Parts: sequence; structure tokens; C-alpha cells
Amino acid sequence: MKVIRFWKPYKVLTQFTDKDGRDTLAKYIKLPNVYPAGRLDYDSEGLLILTDNGTFQHQLTDPKFEHPKTYWAQVERIPTEEALAQLRAGVMLKEGMTRPAKVTLMEQDPRVPSRSEPIRYRENIPTAWLEITITEGRNRQIRRMTAAAGHPTLRLVRWSVGDVTLAGLSEGKWDDVDPVDLLGLQRSIKRR
Repeated sequence: MKVIRFWKPYKVLTQFTDKDGRDTLAKYIKLPNVYPAGRLDYDSEGLLILTDNGTFQHQLTDPKFEHPKTYWAQVERIPTEEALAQLRAGVMLKEGMTRPAKVTLMEQDPRVPSRSEPIRYRENIPTAWLEITITEGRNRQIRRMTAAAGHPTLRLVRWSVGDVTLAGLSEGKWDDVDPVDLLGLQRSIKRR
């Protein structure tokens, strides 16, 4: 079984073709028969896991397995403890309440490369970075959660899925998932 991790850049589609000519995974990954286990929005960045095993791909994307996914979200304004508590408890979205999340106000900005298009900058509105871990994957969930709490997301980077992280990887690059991390993902699937 082939399993790789890829640092998806901003404005890259999580697919291998696009009729409109936008950048896709094909620009970066030249391996045959690997497909994304999940997705990242066009305007989001970070970790994407790809595999050639359809069963494993499904297990990584099925919410019943509750794989933790950690994101770094740069948001407008400094969230209050009340806003952080709201995110931690779960947020009401149009399709229902989200599961509780782990949310931390990061003390320092994460070390991520500059984005090809800078975020919207407003002199009088500070920004903050949150580390948010969720166990589901609704469409644009993190962005919708932070907006509901009054802190729209300006930049979103997925740092990890389970024990697999971006550590040691550069933007636009891929490598094989570390065997220990892969074993951890497989064990978490077998326990459920």
C-alpha cells in the first residue's frame, strides 16, 4: 500500500484534473493511482494524505472513525475566552451542532511559508492564530465555525491528520508517510 503526505499550496485543487485550467495535484505529484483521502478547499493549505488503497482512503475520510485533524487558523481580532469556549463546546451550523473541538490561542505565529497572495490586512484590526482540532470534516467547517464565533478565518493550514504532520515537509512537496505514523493510523481504524 502506498501512502504519501503532501503539503498542498494555496489555490491548488484537491484533484488531478480541472477543465478550467487551475492548478491541481497533477502539477506536484507524478505518482500513478494515488488519490486524496479527504479534501482541502482551494483556498486552504496544508496536509493532504493520498493513497492507492481505496479501503484505507474511505476509512480515513469516514467521520465514524473520528480521526483528529489539526488546523492552524489565522482569524480576525483576538478571540475572547468566551469565543474560545464557544468553539470548544461546538458551534451551531445550518446542518446542526458541530462536535466539541480542542481550541488553543497560539502564543506565537506558526512557522509557515508566506502565501502567494497575502491575507487581507487592516491596520486597525489585529489577527490571531488558533490551533483547532476536530474529529469531523464538514464542508468548510473551520471557516464556518470561526465565523459563527465572530472571528472570520483569513488563512487556514491543516497541520496534521492523526499522528501524520507537516513536520519536515516543504510547501508543494510530498514524501512517504513515516511507517510508525502509518501504523498509528491503521491501528486507530482497527479499534473502531
